[in-house]
Amino acid sequence: MALGGCTTSEVFNQGYVLDQTALDLTPVGSSREQVLLSLGTPSTTATFDNEVFYYVSQKRVRGAMFMKPKLVDQTVLAVYFDEEGTVKQIANYTLQDGRVFDMISRTTPTGGVDKSFLAQVMSGATSAEASQNMARNILGGGN
Repeated sequence: MALGGCTTSEVFNQGYVLDQTALDLTPVGSSREQVLLSLGTPSTTATFDNEVFYYVSQKRVRGAMFMKPKLVDQTVLAVYFDEEGTVKQIANYTLQDGRVFDMISRTTPTGGVDKSFLAQVMSGATSAEASQNMARNILGGGN
């Protein structure tokens, strides 16, 4: 009986719910204002020049109360604008179109090495001797 309560599955829908009739009201050639009126405020916009509106929807399922919800479906409706502010393309991306990315933290892994502040300061020095002297001064072991 006690284990029976743990087996219920929960479904969490988050983000924008795509309405096909609202999408039909925004064909290619629509203005930016018409998109905002029919689809509403986007989940996010492009980083540069606001020429893309993104409407993001996610579906997560949790098998039991103690389990972490698992992402099972994600759709991103992208509305691309041209220089005049009219819709030039509408695309609907899903999990099959690419890898899952973290929408909460909005971080993208980058190449390279994360250095601490001290390592960055020391790597900016021109010679190994200058780096050692700078580290000695910062850490309190001065001449």
